[in-house]
Amino acid sequence: MLIHAGLPDDIAKLKAMVLERESALTAKDLIVGQLREQVSTHTLEIEHLKLLIAKLKRMQFGRKSEKLDHEILQLELRLEELQVDQGVVQVEAPAQQANRLPAKRAPLPPHLPRDVQIYLPQDAAACSQCGGSMKLLGQAVSEQLEYVPASFKVIRHVRPKYACACCDHIAQAAAPTRPIARGMAGPSLLSHVLVAKYCDHLPLYRQSIMYAREGVTLERATMAEWVGAASNLLAPLVDAIRRHVMAASKLHADDTPVPVLAPGRGKTKTGRLWVYVRDDRPAAGTAAPAVWFAYTGNRKGEHPQRHLARYCGVLQADAYGGYHAIYETQRVVEAACWAHARRKFYELDQARPSILTRQALNRIGELYAIEAKIRGKPPDERRRIRQTESRPLLDALHAWFRTTMETLSVKSDTTAAILYALNRWQALTRYCDDGAIEIDNSAAERALRGVALGRKNYLFAGADSGGERAAAIYSLVETAKLNGIDPEAYLRQVLTYIADYPTNRIEDLLPWNLMMHSMIEKAA
Repeated sequence: MLIHAGLPDDIAKLKAMVLERESALTAKDLIVGQLREQVSTHTLEIEHLKLLIAKLKRMQFGRKSEKLDHEILQLELRLEELQVDQGVVQVEAPAQQANRLPAKRAPLPPHLPRDVQIYLPQDAAACSQCGGSMKLLGQAVSEQLEYVPASFKVIRHVRPKYACACCDHIAQAAAPTRPIARGMAGPSLLSHVLVAKYCDHLPLYRQSIMYAREGVTLERATMAEWVGAASNLLAPLVDAIRRHVMAASKLHADDTPVPVLAPGRGKTKTGRLWVYVRDDRPAAGTAAPAVWFAYTGNRKGEHPQRHLARYCGVLQADAYGGYHAIYETQRVVEAACWAHARRKFYELDQARPSILTRQALNRIGELYAIEAKIRGKPPDERRRIRQTESRPLLDALHAWFRTTMETLSVKSDTTAAILYALNRWQALTRYCDDGAIEIDNSAAERALRGVALGRKNYLFAGADSGGERAAAIYSLVETAKLNGIDPEAYLRQVLTYIADYPTNRIEDLLPWNLMMHSMIEKAA
């Protein structure tokens, strides 16, 4: 038997040595376990950072970036040049094109005015060959599209005075009401400036340059005064829109940041535009759709709580914490947004594609396929189909989420995406029990698209008051668009009547009421 040198012969001492070594090994195992946990944590953090970097790269180099916009612009310019070259070839070589079939073109819009020009041959009255009378055999008609440049005109209001030769009584017609007292801007010009700024996203200084090219000098300060005066004039109408929106039984809500110049600091702060949308058309609702915007200087929860202080019904919104106090009142029911839940998996799939993210997207896509079939159906029918088709899919998705989480680390981004949905499951599935509720909050997000475009052009609002004016005009413009009305034609009519219109009948000037009474002009 081999005896190791240095080992004691005493059994007690041997036991002590074994216990000491076991203790050392236990401590070592503990250290190794801690190291492994640190490595696992670092691995998860590395994966999370990779995801964030991928998101930032998509923001920098994605579809909306200036780099890709520049590339698209270059391609469009190249296409334009090729088309110009093609036109040159067609002019220079007409003989080669004689046998070519003309391209099929869509007819020119019938609502455009027609300037009819008739070209008679020289021998229309008598035949140049035999002198006989000519009769109409037929005619060839072709149309050419022409552009008439925008133009200004001056309306001179002349009010003659008459005096009685007997009693010196003087008679004169009353001056017509103007949108802005003693202002030189007519309703058409005011509506054009407002729509150009808030709908076409042209700041006033750019408009001033454009008008100068037409020989009309309109200072930016002058137009700014017009915008302020017009917004004050339209305030009762905006308030009527707010009342109509808040009378709904279901609302869509969202918000977006707006850079605002901070007075005296030379820097910008972040204001907020809140949007509330009433639109029941997807559920066959007959009430007119409308949008109300509100501006605040920050994103504190007190603002939506104040906006919705008297509202009772369903609120469909994102997971912003400021809404929680509203839901706790129990007069407002929460309906969550599947688009937000889906976006979590979409961002993961774009940054780091996997079977899990793709399967989640496919499962959610099946829910949206059902919604596409029932859009525009009555609420009862929508609820019945959802209970039959969507509810089993939702139950299966919930079980899949639970099973999948057991295979993932609690710190992984996929787990966070799943928890986002599970923590809001009741609100996310509420649409199955109420046919009037939508699957997502896309109605509010669509209403904010114009704000996002304008924000890119404005860079920032001049002050909080500018944000409040923007909210007012956005309410009118977006509501007109939701009702299929040209915003400029709508504002032109409103500004024509509103100065003298009774305040207690202001609802007559809401877009759908004007359209119903045929007061809206067709877009030129």
